[in-house]
Amino acid sequence: MGVRAALAFHPGSGKGAAAQLAGAVASRLRPHVDALDVIEADSVETFRTRLDTARAAGLDAVLMLGGDGAAHQGVQYCAGTDLALGLIPSGTGNDLARALGVPTDPAAAVDAATTALNAHRTRRIDLGHIERPHIERPHDDRPGADPAGTWFGTVLCTGFDASVNARANSLAWPPGPRRYDLAILAELASFRARTVRVATERGEWEQPAMLVAVGNTAWYGAGIPICPAADPEDGLFDVTVVGAVGYRELLRVLPRLRTGRHVEHSEVTTVRVRRVRIEPAGPERDAAGGWPVFADGEPLDGLPVSLTCVPRALPVLG
Repeated sequence: MGVRAALAFHPGSGKGAAAQLAGAVASRLRPHVDALDVIEADSVETFRTRLDTARAAGLDAVLMLGGDGAAHQGVQYCAGTDLALGLIPSGTGNDLARALGVPTDPAAAVDAATTALNAHRTRRIDLGHIERPHIERPHDDRPGADPAGTWFGTVLCTGFDASVNARANSLAWPPGPRRYDLAILAELASFRARTVRVATERGEWEQPAMLVAVGNTAWYGAGIPICPAADPEDGLFDVTVVGAVGYRELLRVLPRLRTGRHVEHSEVTTVRVRRVRIEPAGPERDAAGGWPVFADGEPLDGLPVSLTCVPRALPVLG
């Protein structure tokens, strides 16, 4: 039986960038596969339903065209299955693609994907599993469905960085990266450290912190190596905790994030673990307006959160 692939994208991704590229990407793919299902879906439900149909016909891989949001949805579908995930980057972040060594140029990414497909070359990487047992969800036994939690491929974060992301998402202006610059300025003026408890299989500790990041891979935020030593094939998370540094010291730490040298700061703690739970503690435990939580750049419900690194949970092309 020949190679069958699905190319999936959200028509509004990147303000229509994915939709504009989809035709050219499909044309470049078709000569290299025996069957191609092009799936344009503007909701998660439509995406899943149409992929289920394609999978029933015999599917070898799902190629997600878009940014980190598209990659995140692909992870949810392919996690825990034998269906390989491929990425064709067209977003601004592309952090999972970066971690997997996928070319940033869409044409080069298509060529790399088709080479892997025709050579039947896949590998399996670890994923983070977010346990949300207090959320009631309907049972769903489709591929990748996980009624008790969510998967993530890159980084889960809470604290300053997640608050910046949440604030940027709430702003209608300015457009593009400047929206994040404005959000950073606003959070610098108002953000305060909170006491958190971080519990792992290697022990637990409680401290005031500015942020906690749990990395399956190194990067978030379009290439910031918040967990610079994270390896998605070692079966472990890298956890980075930035302590309660003052306003001026935070300004000194933030530029180091771009190089990964923030881990050298005396107020930064790193640990490599399989399981971690993050929860509010101390006098702020019951305070209103708790820290937001983001994973793969997607918002979650907030603390507390329990995470497990699941080895070899995701098959990927390459």
